[in-house]
Amino acid sequence: MLKGIVARAQITVDAPISEVWNALISPDMIKKYMFGTDTVSDWTQGSHITWSGEWKGQKYEDKGKILKIENERLLQYTHFSALSGQLDTPENHHTVTIELSEKEGKTELMLTQDNCATEEVKKHSEENWKSMLESMKILLEE
Repeated sequence: MLKGIVARAQITVDAPISEVWNALISPDMIKKYMFGTDTVSDWTQGSHITWSGEWKGQKYEDKGKILKIENERLLQYTHFSALSGQLDTPENHHTVTIELSEKEGKTELMLTQDNCATEEVKKHSEENWKSMLESMKILLEE
């Protein structure tokens, strides 16, 4: 169930669902489209995930936990960023849900991020997600 204000992004990628899925869980691929982020996880339900790097001149290490993972269909995880300025408590964590479906050789990707503190945070999150997804699309359609 989604909590609070929800950011949404979606994109259609002219690539098979297997390639889009690989881009979501491959640290090498993630680094190419997600602002140079280093990602560490074993990609199993209940496992931890960390993202680290530098954003606008600030080093960061975000963290989360994989809630659900269904091969080539669903990736859902919690996310917390110290850059948010909020305390690291469960009520300040987001849940990110990425759903994939394939139509005629193309992949539809739908993403939600719940628990945005304000409409401004929602807008900022949507801009970041859309930019990241567009970068993924360009990478996969090369």
